[in-house]
Amino acid sequence: MKNNKRHGKKGPNQIFHYSPAEETTLLNFLYTILAPKSKSDIKSMLAHHHVAVNGQPLTQFDTPLTPRDKVSVNFTRPFAVLRSGQLHIIYEDKHLVVVEKAAGLLSMGRDTNKKTAQSLLTDYLKQKDARAMAYICHRLDQYTSGILIFAKDPDTQRELRYNWDNYVRERSYTAVVEGCPEEERQELRHYLVENNTNMKVYVARKPEEGRLAVTRYHVVQQGDYHALLDLQIFTGRKNQIRVQLAEIGYPVAGDRKYGGRTNPIGRLMLHNHRLAITHPITGQLIRFEAPIPASFRKVVQTKEA
Repeated sequence: MKNNKRHGKKGPNQIFHYSPAEETTLLNFLYTILAPKSKSDIKSMLAHHHVAVNGQPLTQFDTPLTPRDKVSVNFTRPFAVLRSGQLHIIYEDKHLVVVEKAAGLLSMGRDTNKKTAQSLLTDYLKQKDARAMAYICHRLDQYTSGILIFAKDPDTQRELRYNWDNYVRERSYTAVVEGCPEEERQELRHYLVENNTNMKVYVARKPEEGRLAVTRYHVVQQGDYHALLDLQIFTGRKNQIRVQLAEIGYPVAGDRKYGGRTNPIGRLMLHNHRLAITHPITGQLIRFEAPIPASFRKVVQTKEA
């Protein structure tokens, strides 16, 4: 062992944490730190989620490691695993879990038989504590992908939900729109109102009839038929980006509800890719990113080539 650092935690789970002394791969590192265990035993531990890297259970044997990484091995039972291709954990601590949600997955719902981001995350947390729950702090539209924050307790949820604007420092989205806005950068200000009959949001013709929505965009990439926009929102109105872009004549691709005529990849092309908040407990500024789907850029390539 080349001075690999180790410390352990005793209790119901016997977990030891290690840091490699040099760059290596996960399986090679496990062979070193877990000797004289047999290679078949080590591969079995890896396959059955007894190994985590930087807090995330991994099974990929060739995962690269650096001295900055922390490898945790649970010798008594598997680490909790989020078993869903529609949800990916970006960050987790004692108070919060931050995930990337796939397009099409509801943030939450009343139908207990239908999977939602909240129900999937609650199932994951119950692997650690049967009493655990995931408490949603804000929402994404069902067909919008990207970052979603949950609390692990109702007090933290309440603090974030009722003081959301005070804690949020940045909310950035990526959208592919039909056509290309004439202005490369613009701030959109509209007053929005929801029609309870058809559940659509509209731009109010009189300011006093709606609530102010503020969005800034800039054009990142322009193609022949579509454009890729980076957007920041400064208010949290329902369907805000979709309604405002449709209002100026550039609806989000795949958004039939608000006037979209094209559907290049079979989904609403809107993605929440960056979110920064002040942690409600620690007071630290924390930033989260969810990579922009590669399919978004492909759609915007010149001549759709």
